Amino acid sequence: MPLPRIASREEWLAARLDLLQAEKELTSRRDALNVQRRELPMVEVTQDYAFEGLDGASSLADLFEGRPQLIVYHFMFHPDWEDGCPSCTAGVDEVAPGFLDHLHTRDSTYALVSRAPYEKLRRYQEKKGWIVPWWSTNDGPFSYDFGATIDASRGFDTYNYRTLDEYAARGEESMRDADQPYDMPGQSCFLQADGRIFHTYSVYARGLESLGGSYYFLDNTALGRQEDWEEPKGRSEAVRSNTPDFAT
Repeated sequence: MPLPRIASREEWLAARLDLLQAEKELTSRRDALNVQRRELPMVEVTQDYAFEGLDGASSLADLFEGRPQLIVYHFMFHPDWEDGCPSCTAGVDEVAPGFLDHLHTRDSTYALVSRAPYEKLRRYQEKKGWIVPWWSTNDGPFSYDFGATIDASRGFDTYNYRTLDEYAARGEESMRDADQPYDMPGQSCFLQADGRIFHTYSVYARGLESLGGSYYFLDNTALGRQEDWEEPKGRSEAVRSNTPDFAT
């Protein structure tokens, strides 16, 4: 197994300082990128979306729970499934009560939204012991309109701002050819101001990695994520695929 080169403390410190410079540049670039994100224009949401949750039928405004910001995680749970997506499950497993408290302190609400009926969501939520609010669209238009459900027959043929034909041209034919409708993970952010609701941001695919902290902790280690795409190759004796479900 090709482990890191063994060096003296002085050699290690010199290499670490070189890396620190690159890390600082990345931090500055991330700060600048966050400014760009906050400067995105926003779009008013005028459709009357319907949800079902613990307290019954609700509107999109209800999901805010009285706070100005709402962060929605599009949790993959097909109406025909009995259990939620393993990768989405792994991410929500890392949502602690303190995390929710911290968001609430900053006037933001976090909620899960899925297409499956609420009774299925509630059963799975109780099985997992999660306290994060979870809402069902009952296969309504919300997840389609915000890019998390794919159904080309109805005009919803893009994911992560790329068409299904573009995925196929990249060698990812399954995105185009899989049975539809199907769900994909995503996050959408909304702002409530002056009695109006606005869509401010949506992110998908690898842009969701920061939703669970495990990957970012592993990125600081010598063995990394221990997935088959990482360099250098052969670093781990238990290489896994890049499916973020943290299955053994």
